[in-house]
Amino acid sequence: MSFDDATITHLHTHRAVAQERLLAWFARHARDLPWRRERTPYRVWVAEVMLQQTQVEKVREYYERFLARFPTLAALAAAPLEEVLKQWEGLGYYSRARALHRAAQEVVARYNGELPADVDALRRLPGIGAYTAGAVASIAFGIPAPAVDGNVRRVFGRVLALAAPSATDLEAAVRAWLPDDAPGAFTEALMELGATLCRPRAPQCLLCPWRDLCHAQMLGRPEAFPAPRPRKAIPHYDVVAAVTRRDDGRVLVARRREDDMLGGLWEFPGGKREDGETLPDALRRELWEELGIEVAVDEQLIAVEHAYTHFRITLYAFACRLVAGEPQCLDCDAFRWATLEELAALPMSAADRKITAILQT
Repeated sequence: MSFDDATITHLHTHRAVAQERLLAWFARHARDLPWRRERTPYRVWVAEVMLQQTQVEKVREYYERFLARFPTLAALAAAPLEEVLKQWEGLGYYSRARALHRAAQEVVARYNGELPADVDALRRLPGIGAYTAGAVASIAFGIPAPAVDGNVRRVFGRVLALAAPSATDLEAAVRAWLPDDAPGAFTEALMELGATLCRPRAPQCLLCPWRDLCHAQMLGRPEAFPAPRPRKAIPHYDVVAAVTRRDDGRVLVARRREDDMLGGLWEFPGGKREDGETLPDALRRELWEELGIEVAVDEQLIAVEHAYTHFRITLYAFACRLVAGEPQCLDCDAFRWATLEELAALPMSAADRKITAILQT
């Protein structure tokens, strides 16, 4: 631990009162969330994966539906990836779903279908990092393992008035106050505190069970800790997509390679416009490179604005006609000519789903 002597003394001196106050506060104020009603290891794991970089209210919408379709880890492992992605559709960050599926298959193969009650073993599973391993270990198995997410970083950054806390320091601080007899409840309470009271802006310090233990509050500057991370400029890209219909009304769609962004999802083929290209030129080039076909580009159907974590796009969809060649996968995982009904059953990104919506009108 790289803390100064005063911080170490603070953590050790107030350990018992910090535990008592936080657990008592959580017992009174915990939100009723579906993943708190039945804490099996599998259900805890699914919830923690879904909650990564996603708001609680959004996860509520998906969690119970996902578990209704995949009620056990074995059911998830046995399902086709495409069906898992379809159930995940709209939740975003699809790499989580792919990793969840691979990890379930690995647990079936290596651990007889039961998540291992060991932090290091959890860390070795696909998609499980330090936070998720700590959360599952503490909540599902009662192992006193720290779980540091953005909420926890903010809470302890303020409690200890740390401008730029390292992951190592935060884990050490959480471990110092983590009770051996109730690690799961403490972990959930800590997340709850950050989500509901110790918010990034306008924290509700007067209601906080740790207000007189918090150095940032004592300084009268709770929002100054941790110091805001500098924001990087978010790039924007123009992206084109082809809605190519056959005479029988079927539409050409392609499946992205699994190791690509949005891997495993179906899309209207296309890609990013390069400097100096017109949108139709970009679309003709992309269809040739991806599927080996030549298309005539007709009218624009829709322009969709969409934001990802590190960039934004405007997706321009055009009606197209096949003029030469037969589709072949040069830069995709699969392709098909799909009916409108079949399109509805395929997993797609939110942006591509908006294109399908206008085809139904």
